[in-house]
Amino acid sequence: MSEVLAFAWLGFRHIADVSAVDHILFLLVLAVIYRARDWRDALWVISAFTVGHSVTLALAVTDVVRPSQRIVEFLIPLTILATAIENIVIRDHVESRWRYYRPLFAGLFGLIHGAGFAGYLKSLFMDSIAGPLLGFNIGVELGQILVLAAIGLVLAVIDAALRRAGPYRWASSPFRVRVVGLSGVVALIAAGWAVERQPW
Repeated sequence: MSEVLAFAWLGFRHIADVSAVDHILFLLVLAVIYRARDWRDALWVISAFTVGHSVTLALAVTDVVRPSQRIVEFLIPLTILATAIENIVIRDHVESRWRYYRPLFAGLFGLIHGAGFAGYLKSLFMDSIAGPLLGFNIGVELGQILVLAAIGLVLAVIDAALRRAGPYRWASSPFRVRVVGLSGVVALIAAGWAVERQPW
């Protein structure tokens, strides 16, 4: 049990660390399109992402798959960029048919993010795999919950500020300003990372 707790703490710290900023920005662009009333849709998407990265993490640390870290580090910002662009292009995710596909893509992108965690976790293994893997996954998920709660608070503050500053002639609502503005900023950051990390 102590080993599981130790690796849970490592997983939690890994998410809360500055080195996980790409993972945090991905959670942000996943969450930015949802209001509080859309919590069920948000839960499906975040759960799909969790399943995806947990599966790849398990496969990679047990050597079932051996992804190239250079390719993975390049693909991670591309998943962020693709999600940010989708946020901008699709005007109403909750009402559109796209809401049914978003969990699928979140799960697929989660596979890539899980491979990004694998190299770090694998370097910490000694003999046993099951305990550290379980603990690390628990820690990552607890870290994600904390990050998502913080994102929710920040988005609520932004929404309140935008409502006070409106109306916007060039946008349908303050909520749309929030989605497009934050997604645009994250898209620029992710595009820069993709250029820096290109493996060719």
